[in-house]
Amino acid sequence: MILPIYGYGEPVLRKVGEEIAEDYPNLKETIANMYETMYHAYGVGLAAPQVGLAIRLFLVDTSPFAESDDISKEEAEELKAFKQTFINAKIVKEEGDLWGFNEGCLSIPDVREDVFRHDTITIEYFDEDFNKKTEVYSGIIARVIQHEYDHIEGILFTDHLSMLKKKLIGKKLMNIMEGKSRPDYKMKFVNKKGR
Repeated sequence: MILPIYGYGEPVLRKVGEEIAEDYPNLKETIANMYETMYHAYGVGLAAPQVGLAIRLFLVDTSPFAESDDISKEEAEELKAFKQTFINAKIVKEEGDLWGFNEGCLSIPDVREDVFRHDTITIEYFDEDFNKKTEVYSGIIARVIQHEYDHIEGILFTDHLSMLKKKLIGKKLMNIMEGKSRPDYKMKFVNKKGR
């Protein structure tokens, strides 16, 4: 089932997600709905707060990045194959150079800005079958994971921007909050008139 994506300004996007247990109600269904919602919106990642759930759950599928001409054949193969569900994730190490990449977010449609993040991360998490894992990721995969991880910490990519950049996009953010943004996927807006 396709779920509405919560837009910028919705309070749930600022909550730190709570850890969940293996018996969390309808977990498999929630994960399936989140994947369906993400694919419908042409996203590469989606976190539970973006669908109104303040829990530590997010998913990533980097296959759309495999089509880019700017990456090596090896990286394209890695991106094409990477699809993972992260439950109760904890980034335990960030290392390597900070590098910029133009990021967007399904909760903040029509806004894209360069964000600088570490190249390599070590993350502990449970997969959707509640197998505990510790993995090291780098490059674009690490970047997408860091973006989604921020969501379960109540952080948005716009929080990484300078005050000047935030000021420049202020009108766009206000339009999202007021429901004036028109992405081609279902959204829930905090201040939409007549709601």
